Amino acid sequence: MTSMSQVTERCVLAAAAASALTFVSVCGSVQGQAYPTRPVRFIVPYVPGGGVDFVGRTVAQKLSETWNHPVVVDNRPGGGTNIGSELVARSAPDGHTLLVGGVPNTVNMTLYKKLPYDVVRDFAPVSRLTTAPNILVVHPSVPAKSVKELIALAKSRRGELTYASAGIGSSNHLSGELFRVMAGVDIVHVPYKGGGAAVTDLLAGQVSMYFGTTPSSVPFVRSGRLRALAVTSAKRSPAVPDVPTIAESGLPGFEQSAWHGLLAPSGTPLTIISKLNAEVVRILRLPEITERLATQGVDVVASSPAEFAAFIKQDVAKYAKLVQTAGIRVD
Repeated sequence: MTSMSQVTERCVLAAAAASALTFVSVCGSVQGQAYPTRPVRFIVPYVPGGGVDFVGRTVAQKLSETWNHPVVVDNRPGGGTNIGSELVARSAPDGHTLLVGGVPNTVNMTLYKKLPYDVVRDFAPVSRLTTAPNILVVHPSVPAKSVKELIALAKSRRGELTYASAGIGSSNHLSGELFRVMAGVDIVHVPYKGGGAAVTDLLAGQVSMYFGTTPSSVPFVRSGRLRALAVTSAKRSPAVPDVPTIAESGLPGFEQSAWHGLLAPSGTPLTIISKLNAEVVRILRLPEITERLATQGVDVVASSPAEFAAFIKQDVAKYAKLVQTAGIRVD
Protein backbone atom coordinates (compact mmCIF):
# COMPACT_ATOMS: atom_id res chain seq x y z
CA MET A 1 0.00 0.00 0.00
CA THR A 2 1.33 3.43 -0.92
CA SER A 3 1.75 5.87 1.99
CA MET A 4 0.73 9.51 1.86
CA SER A 5 4.39 10.54 2.10
CA GLN A 6 5.28 8.45 -0.97
CA VAL A 7 2.45 10.02 -2.94
CA THR A 8 3.60 13.47 -1.91
CA GLU A 9 7.20 12.68 -2.90
CA ARG A 10 6.10 11.47 -6.34
CA CYS A 11 4.04 14.59 -6.86
CA VAL A 12 6.99 16.78 -5.95
CA LEU A 13 9.29 14.89 -8.35
CA ALA A 14 6.73 15.06 -11.16
CA ALA A 15 6.29 18.78 -10.62
CA ALA A 16 10.06 19.27 -10.64
CA ALA A 17 10.41 17.30 -13.88
CA ALA A 18 7.64 19.30 -15.52
CA SER A 19 9.27 22.54 -14.39
CA ALA A 20 12.61 21.40 -15.82
CA LEU A 21 11.04 20.61 -19.19
CA THR A 22 9.30 23.97 -19.21
CA PHE A 23 12.59 25.67 -18.33
CA VAL A 24 14.44 23.90 -21.17
CA SER A 25 11.67 24.75 -23.61
CA VAL A 26 11.57 28.40 -22.57
CA CYS A 27 15.37 28.68 -22.58
CA GLY A 28 15.54 27.15 -26.05
CA SER A 29 12.90 29.58 -27.26
CA VAL A 30 14.64 32.57 -25.68
CA GLN A 31 17.98 31.44 -27.12
CA GLY A 32 16.45 31.30 -30.58
CA GLN A 33 14.84 34.73 -30.18
CA ALA A 34 18.08 36.32 -28.97
CA TYR A 35 20.19 34.78 -31.75
CA PRO A 36 22.67 35.98 -32.92
CA THR A 37 24.45 37.42 -29.90
CA ARG A 38 27.97 37.63 -31.37
CA PRO A 39 29.57 37.52 -34.85
CA VAL A 40 28.46 34.57 -36.99
CA ARG A 41 31.20 32.71 -38.88
CA PHE A 42 30.73 30.96 -42.20
CA ILE A 43 33.55 28.41 -42.32
CA VAL A 44 34.67 27.84 -45.92
CA PRO A 45 37.04 24.83 -46.03
CA TYR A 46 38.99 26.24 -48.99
CA VAL A 47 41.29 29.15 -49.75
CA PRO A 48 39.56 32.29 -51.08
CA GLY A 49 38.63 32.49 -54.74
CA GLY A 50 36.77 29.27 -55.53
CA GLY A 51 33.11 28.43 -56.10
CA VAL A 52 32.30 27.55 -52.48
CA ASP A 53 33.95 30.77 -51.33
CA PHE A 54 31.94 32.80 -53.87
CA VAL A 55 28.62 31.34 -52.76
CA GLY A 56 29.50 31.62 -49.07
CA ARG A 57 30.51 35.27 -49.35
CA THR A 58 27.44 36.16 -51.40
CA VAL A 59 25.08 34.78 -48.75
CA ALA A 60 27.12 35.97 -45.75
CA GLN A 61 27.31 39.55 -47.00
CA LYS A 62 23.56 39.81 -47.57
CA LEU A 63 22.77 38.11 -44.26
CA SER A 64 25.03 40.58 -42.47
CA GLU A 65 23.19 43.48 -44.13
CA THR A 66 19.81 41.98 -43.27
CA TRP A 67 20.61 41.48 -39.60
CA ASN A 68 22.84 44.56 -39.30
CA HIS A 69 25.16 42.15 -37.54
CA PRO A 70 28.62 40.74 -38.42
CA VAL A 71 28.49 37.58 -40.55
CA VAL A 72 32.03 36.82 -41.69
CA VAL A 73 33.64 34.22 -43.95
CA ASP A 74 36.49 32.33 -42.30
CA ASN A 75 38.58 30.30 -44.77
CA ARG A 76 39.97 27.11 -43.20
CA PRO A 77 41.50 25.04 -46.03
CA GLY A 78 43.29 21.72 -45.80
CA GLY A 79 42.76 18.02 -45.29
CA GLY A 80 40.38 17.64 -48.21
CA THR A 81 37.99 20.08 -46.42
CA ASN A 82 38.22 18.00 -43.24
CA ILE A 83 39.98 20.71 -41.19
CA GLY A 84 37.22 23.28 -41.63
CA SER A 85 34.45 20.69 -41.45
CA GLU A 86 35.71 19.19 -38.19
CA LEU A 87 36.04 22.68 -36.70
CA VAL A 88 32.32 23.25 -37.24
CA ALA A 89 31.31 19.75 -36.13
CA ARG A 90 33.13 20.32 -32.82
CA SER A 91 31.84 23.88 -32.30
CA ALA A 92 29.18 24.91 -29.81
CA PRO A 93 25.73 24.18 -31.28
CA ASP A 94 24.53 27.76 -30.98
CA GLY A 95 24.37 28.89 -34.61
CA HIS A 96 27.43 31.13 -34.49
CA THR A 97 29.77 28.77 -36.38
CA LEU A 98 28.40 27.34 -39.64
CA LEU A 99 29.87 25.31 -42.48
CA VAL A 100 29.55 26.15 -46.16
CA GLY A 101 29.78 22.53 -47.25
CA GLY A 102 29.72 20.68 -50.53
CA VAL A 103 30.45 17.46 -52.38
CA PRO A 104 33.60 16.55 -50.35
CA ASN A 105 31.54 16.27 -47.17
CA THR A 106 29.59 13.36 -48.64
CA VAL A 107 32.47 11.88 -50.66
CA ASN A 108 34.82 11.81 -47.67
CA MET A 109 32.49 9.45 -45.85
CA THR A 110 33.79 6.73 -48.19
CA LEU A 111 37.18 8.19 -49.09
CA TYR A 112 38.63 8.39 -45.57
CA LYS A 113 38.80 5.36 -43.28
CA LYS A 114 39.14 7.52 -40.15
CA LEU A 115 37.06 10.61 -40.85
CA PRO A 116 36.97 12.92 -37.79
CA TYR A 117 33.25 13.60 -38.25
CA ASP A 118 30.11 12.04 -39.71
CA VAL A 119 28.24 14.34 -42.09
CA VAL A 120 24.88 12.78 -41.15
CA ARG A 121 25.42 12.46 -37.38
CA ASP A 122 27.48 15.55 -36.56
CA PHE A 123 25.71 18.26 -38.56
CA ALA A 124 22.27 19.87 -38.61
CA PRO A 125 21.40 20.80 -42.22
CA VAL A 126 20.16 24.37 -42.65
CA SER A 127 19.64 24.62 -46.42
CA ARG A 128 21.08 23.36 -49.66
CA LEU A 129 22.03 26.69 -51.18
CA THR A 130 23.02 26.23 -54.81
CA THR A 131 24.22 23.87 -57.50
CA ALA A 132 26.61 24.46 -60.39
CA PRO A 133 28.21 22.42 -63.16
CA ASN A 134 31.94 22.18 -63.47
CA ILE A 135 33.49 23.43 -66.67
CA LEU A 136 36.37 21.68 -68.42
CA VAL A 137 38.92 24.39 -69.16
CA VAL A 138 42.42 24.05 -70.58
CA HIS A 139 45.44 26.30 -70.76
CA PRO A 140 45.77 27.90 -74.24
CA SER A 141 49.01 25.96 -74.77
CA VAL A 142 47.03 22.70 -74.85
CA PRO A 143 46.39 21.97 -78.57
CA ALA A 144 42.85 20.67 -78.12
CA LYS A 145 39.73 22.62 -79.00
CA SER A 146 37.14 19.96 -78.22
CA VAL A 147 36.60 17.04 -75.87
CA LYS A 148 37.27 14.56 -78.68
CA GLU A 149 40.58 16.28 -79.49
CA LEU A 150 41.51 16.31 -75.80
CA ILE A 151 40.83 12.58 -75.46
CA ALA A 152 42.91 11.86 -78.57
CA LEU A 153 45.73 14.04 -77.20
CA ALA A 154 45.64 12.34 -73.80
CA LYS A 155 45.79 8.90 -75.42
CA SER A 156 48.79 9.91 -77.50
CA ARG A 157 50.59 11.35 -74.47
CA ARG A 158 49.75 8.87 -71.73
CA GLY A 159 50.50 10.16 -68.23
CA GLU A 160 51.71 13.55 -69.47
CA LEU A 161 48.56 15.66 -69.17
CA THR A 162 47.59 16.89 -65.70
CA TYR A 163 44.33 18.11 -64.24
CA ALA A 164 43.97 20.36 -61.21
CA SER A 165 41.32 20.15 -58.50
CA ALA A 166 40.33 22.07 -55.38
CA GLY A 167 41.40 19.04 -53.35
CA ILE A 168 41.01 15.30 -53.00
CA GLY A 169 37.34 14.38 -53.01
CA SER A 170 36.26 17.75 -54.40
CA SER A 171 33.67 18.03 -57.15
CA ASN A 172 36.47 18.92 -59.60
CA HIS A 173 38.40 15.81 -58.59
CA LEU A 174 35.34 13.61 -59.10
CA SER A 175 34.67 15.16 -62.51
CA GLY A 176 38.27 14.45 -63.48
CA GLU A 177 38.12 10.85 -62.30
CA LEU A 178 34.80 10.23 -64.03
CA PHE A 179 36.31 11.67 -67.23
CA ARG A 180 39.42 9.52 -66.84
CA VAL A 181 37.37 6.35 -66.44
CA MET A 182 34.78 7.04 -69.14
CA ALA A 183 37.31 8.33 -71.70
CA GLY A 184 39.86 5.63 -70.90
CA VAL A 185 42.72 8.10 -70.60
CA ASP A 186 45.74 8.35 -68.30
CA ILE A 187 45.74 11.88 -66.85
CA VAL A 188 47.44 12.88 -63.59
CA HIS A 189 45.55 14.47 -60.70
CA VAL A 190 47.12 17.53 -59.03
CA PRO A 191 45.13 18.52 -55.90
CA TYR A 192 45.22 22.03 -54.42
CA LYS A 193 43.76 23.59 -51.26
CA GLY A 194 40.99 25.35 -53.14
CA GLY A 195 39.76 26.40 -56.56
CA GLY A 196 41.55 29.75 -56.44
CA ALA A 197 44.96 28.10 -56.16
CA ALA A 198 44.09 25.60 -58.88
CA VAL A 199 43.08 28.34 -61.32
CA THR A 200 46.22 30.34 -60.53
CA ASP A 201 48.47 27.46 -61.56
CA LEU A 202 46.35 26.68 -64.61
CA LEU A 203 46.68 30.29 -65.78
CA ALA A 204 50.44 29.97 -65.31
CA GLY A 205 50.52 26.80 -67.41
CA GLN A 206 51.61 24.61 -64.50
CA VAL A 207 48.78 22.15 -65.17
CA SER A 208 47.01 21.18 -68.39
CA MET A 209 43.33 21.34 -67.47
CA TYR A 210 40.81 21.89 -64.71
CA PHE A 211 37.21 20.80 -64.19
CA GLY A 212 36.57 24.08 -62.44
CA THR A 213 33.48 25.51 -60.84
CA THR A 214 31.80 28.08 -63.03
CA PRO A 215 32.43 31.03 -60.64
CA SER A 216 36.18 30.40 -60.60
CA SER A 217 36.52 29.62 -64.32
CA VAL A 218 33.98 31.58 -66.37
CA PRO A 219 35.64 35.03 -65.92
CA PHE A 220 38.87 33.68 -67.43
CA VAL A 221 37.00 31.99 -70.26
CA ARG A 222 35.33 35.28 -71.11
CA SER A 223 38.66 37.12 -71.02
CA GLY A 224 40.28 34.51 -73.28
CA ARG A 225 42.89 33.41 -70.76
CA LEU A 226 41.41 29.90 -70.60
CA ARG A 227 39.69 27.78 -73.24
CA ALA A 228 36.39 26.10 -72.33
CA LEU A 229 35.79 22.70 -73.91
CA ALA A 230 32.64 21.49 -72.15
CA VAL A 231 30.47 21.59 -69.03
CA THR A 232 29.89 18.57 -66.80
CA SER A 233 26.13 18.96 -66.32
CA ALA A 234 23.41 17.19 -68.30
CA LYS A 235 22.36 20.49 -69.89
CA ARG A 236 24.35 23.48 -71.11
CA SER A 237 24.99 26.28 -68.65
CA PRO A 238 23.33 29.69 -69.24
CA ALA A 239 26.63 31.25 -68.13
CA VAL A 240 28.39 29.77 -71.19
CA PRO A 241 25.57 28.77 -73.57
CA ASP A 242 27.90 28.13 -76.50
CA VAL A 243 29.92 25.56 -74.57
CA PRO A 244 28.63 21.98 -75.11
CA THR A 245 28.19 19.35 -72.43
CA ILE A 246 30.71 16.53 -72.12
CA ALA A 247 27.84 14.11 -72.79
CA GLU A 248 27.10 15.66 -76.18
CA SER A 249 30.83 15.89 -76.95
CA GLY A 250 31.49 12.17 -77.14
CA LEU A 251 30.89 10.75 -73.65
CA PRO A 252 27.13 10.08 -73.43
CA GLY A 253 25.83 9.73 -69.89
CA PHE A 254 28.52 11.93 -68.35
CA GLU A 255 27.10 14.13 -65.58
CA GLN A 256 28.63 15.53 -62.39
CA SER A 257 27.92 18.85 -60.70
CA ALA A 258 28.89 20.70 -57.55
CA TRP A 259 26.53 21.71 -54.76
CA HIS A 260 26.87 24.10 -51.84
CA GLY A 261 24.97 24.00 -48.57
CA LEU A 262 24.87 25.53 -45.10
CA LEU A 263 25.26 23.24 -42.08
CA ALA A 264 25.30 23.85 -38.33
CA PRO A 265 26.71 21.61 -35.59
CA SER A 266 24.39 18.80 -34.53
CA GLY A 267 22.29 19.80 -31.52
CA THR A 268 21.72 23.37 -32.67
CA PRO A 269 18.25 24.44 -31.43
CA LEU A 270 15.47 24.10 -34.01
CA THR A 271 14.50 27.73 -33.42
CA ILE A 272 17.93 28.81 -34.67
CA ILE A 273 17.91 26.37 -37.60
CA SER A 274 14.46 27.64 -38.61
CA LYS A 275 15.51 31.28 -38.34
CA LEU A 276 18.63 30.67 -40.42
CA ASN A 277 16.73 28.70 -43.04
CA ALA A 278 14.04 31.36 -43.41
CA GLU A 279 16.59 34.15 -43.83
CA VAL A 280 18.88 32.23 -46.18
CA VAL A 281 16.03 31.05 -48.42
CA ARG A 282 14.64 34.59 -48.59
CA ILE A 283 18.08 35.95 -49.52
CA LEU A 284 18.68 33.34 -52.21
CA ARG A 285 15.34 34.17 -53.84
CA LEU A 286 16.06 37.89 -54.06
CA PRO A 287 16.32 38.83 -57.78
CA GLU A 288 19.65 40.60 -57.24
CA ILE A 289 21.18 37.52 -55.59
CA THR A 290 19.71 35.04 -58.07
CA GLU A 291 21.05 37.15 -60.94
CA ARG A 292 24.47 37.56 -59.37
CA LEU A 293 24.79 33.80 -58.92
CA ALA A 294 23.38 33.05 -62.39
CA THR A 295 25.99 35.21 -64.12
CA GLN A 296 28.58 32.80 -62.72
CA GLY A 297 26.63 29.69 -63.72
CA VAL A 298 25.29 28.99 -60.23
CA ASP A 299 21.64 27.92 -59.81
CA VAL A 300 19.68 28.58 -56.62
CA VAL A 301 18.19 25.58 -54.77
CA ALA A 302 17.14 27.05 -51.38
CA SER A 303 15.84 23.87 -49.74
CA SER A 304 14.29 23.14 -46.36
CA PRO A 305 16.42 21.48 -43.65
CA ALA A 306 14.55 18.18 -44.15
CA GLU A 307 15.07 18.24 -47.92
CA PHE A 308 18.77 18.95 -47.45
CA ALA A 309 19.12 16.13 -44.92
CA ALA A 310 17.57 13.65 -47.37
CA PHE A 311 19.81 14.91 -50.18
CA ILE A 312 22.95 14.43 -48.07
CA LYS A 313 22.08 10.79 -47.38
CA GLN A 314 21.47 10.16 -51.09
CA ASP A 315 24.74 11.88 -52.01
CA VAL A 316 26.74 9.74 -49.58
CA ALA A 317 25.41 6.59 -51.28
CA LYS A 318 25.90 8.01 -54.79
CA TYR A 319 29.55 8.90 -54.32
CA ALA A 320 30.38 5.72 -52.44
CA LYS A 321 29.74 3.91 -55.72
CA LEU A 322 31.85 6.35 -57.77
CA VAL A 323 34.78 6.24 -55.33
CA GLN A 324 34.82 2.45 -55.50
CA THR A 325 34.33 2.24 -59.29
CA ALA A 326 37.02 4.81 -60.08
CA GLY A 327 39.39 3.45 -57.46
CA ILE A 328 39.81 6.89 -55.88
CA ARG A 329 41.99 6.85 -52.78
CA VAL A 330 43.75 9.28 -50.50
CA ASP A 331 47.45 9.42 -51.43
